[in-house]
Amino acid sequence: MAQVLQVTLPPLPYAYNALEPYISQEIMNLHHTKHHQTYVNALNAAEAAYAKASTPKERIALQAALKFNGGGHINHSLFWKNLAPSAAANKGTGGVLRDGPLKKAIDESFGSFDSFKQSFNTTTAGIQGSGWGWLGYNPTTKKLEITTTPNQDPLLTHVPIIGVDIWEHAFYLQYKNVKAEYLTAIWNVINFEEAEARFNEATSGSKL
Repeated sequence: MAQVLQVTLPPLPYAYNALEPYISQEIMNLHHTKHHQTYVNALNAAEAAYAKASTPKERIALQAALKFNGGGHINHSLFWKNLAPSAAANKGTGGVLRDGPLKKAIDESFGSFDSFKQSFNTTTAGIQGSGWGWLGYNPTTKKLEITTTPNQDPLLTHVPIIGVDIWEHAFYLQYKNVKAEYLTAIWNVINFEEAEARFNEATSGSKL
């Protein structure tokens, strides 16, 4: 039987309080050590069960657990890198979109940076229940597009450039049920340097 490779919880690239005042230390601690760890544990358990499954029926029965927990692990691993201590709080470079290929593509697709953020927040706030808001690169149209996924579904139709967790555990302790305030605040800690690196990798060899 092939050995099952276990996934592990990736460390945060900053301290738990580094994103304050926009995302609290309490939220980051719980989100990373409890919620993401739970997805890691459940994914490893599902992978181990899948490796031992001897019938198609048993393997099919594990698909939902693999998708949910695998997506939770993939999405959160991306999300932590997607954030950075805020320039507005004099802590880092979070929230700063400098002139470059990503800014040019955002301006071309959405008219302006502010229009992009407004469209993203409107689309993401409209998610019913839990899910994720995405800025993705569409490899077919070769354009940036705003899209969403439900629950913990990973983004498969686009290359993820920026992902925002809209599950209540991502914001409720600080913003209560006011998703709009969370979505406004999070732009102060978006790591646009990471987003541009993803964009450049997605478009390498492509002409926008």
